[in-house]
Amino acid sequence: MPETMRAMQYAGAGQPLALVRVPVPEPGPGEVRIAVAACGVCRTDLHIVDGDLRHPKPALIPGHEIVGRVDACGAGVTAFRPGDRVGVPWLGHTCGHCRYCLRHHENLCDAPLFTGYTRDGGYAEYVVADSKYCFGIPPAYDDEHAAPLLCAGLIGYRTLRMAGPAADARRLGIYGFGAAAHLVSQIAVAQGREVFAFTRAGDTGAQQLAYQTGACWAGSSDHQPPALLDAALIFAPVGALVPKALRAVDKGGTVVCGGIHMSDIPSMPYELLWEERRLCSVANLTRADGIALMEVAARTLLHTHTTAYPLEQANAALADLRDGRISGAAVLQIDH
Repeated sequence: MPETMRAMQYAGAGQPLALVRVPVPEPGPGEVRIAVAACGVCRTDLHIVDGDLRHPKPALIPGHEIVGRVDACGAGVTAFRPGDRVGVPWLGHTCGHCRYCLRHHENLCDAPLFTGYTRDGGYAEYVVADSKYCFGIPPAYDDEHAAPLLCAGLIGYRTLRMAGPAADARRLGIYGFGAAAHLVSQIAVAQGREVFAFTRAGDTGAQQLAYQTGACWAGSSDHQPPALLDAALIFAPVGALVPKALRAVDKGGTVVCGGIHMSDIPSMPYELLWEERRLCSVANLTRADGIALMEVAARTLLHTHTTAYPLEQANAALADLRDGRISGAAVLQIDH
C-alpha cells in the first residue's frame, strides 16, 4: 500500500482544482477504504467549484459518484469485505437520532455528512466511506458506466418517484436532458410512461440522446409540448423553467425540482399554480432510494452514456459540463 495518493483538491471558489499528493486515508470504525476505479462528474461538483454551494470542508477532494473495490475495513464492518465492489453516493452519513432520521427521512437529517462536500470524495485514488452508506453494484455494469447511477441515477429516481406512479403521471416532461434525465427517461419508459424532453434551444445532441433513451418528443424548453403533461421534472438549474413547466402540466399536475441549486424563480401569476398543481423539490437521497434503484438497474439494464476523462483532466470535465459540451455523463477513470 502506498503512503500517498494522487487527488484533485478544491483550491477555492472559482479556481481550478489542483493535482496534489496527499496521505492515503485510514478507515475508522464502521468505515471502508475503497480503491477508486471511476468517479462521475456531477453538476453538484460544479456548483461547489463555482462557489454556488458554500462552506465545503477545507482542502476538499470532490466527487460523489464513486465506484471501486474495498481495500480495507475498519473495526465493526460486517457488510463488506476487501475485494467487494461498491458504490458511494452523495449522502455519506446521518446522525440517526434527529426527528427526520427517526421518521425515515434521513435525507433531511439535521447533522449529515455529504461525500465530496463535507467529507472527502472520489476525485482521488482512494476514499474512505461509512460502510452503512455504500451500495453493492449490479454486475452487468462496468465501473465507468456504473458511476452515474450513484447520483444522476439516484436523484433522478427519487425525483421520478415524487412525480407519482405511472398510472397517475403517464405523460412526463423532463427539463434539462443530461446525466440524470437520460437515466430517468429509460426508467420511465420501462414503466409505461410517455417522456417529453426539453433542452436548450438548438441542442440537437441532447434531443437526439432523448430519442435514443425512449422519449416520444424532444424540443426546446421555450416550446409547449404537443400535449398537456401529468408531471414535469426539472434537472437544469434554471429557475425560469419553473413557470414554463407549470404552464405545461395539466390540472392536478406536479412539477418536481431535482437539483440541489437553482437560480431564482421569477415572479409568475398564481393561475399557473392554481387548479391544484403542485410544486416541490428533492433534497438529497435515502439509503432506501439507493437499494431500490440498484434493484431497478439489475432488472432493467440502463444504458449510461458517458464521456471518460483521466483523473488529471477533472478541470476539463468540469469545464465541458459547465459549457454544455457533454452528452450524458462525464466520468473520471482512476488509473492506479
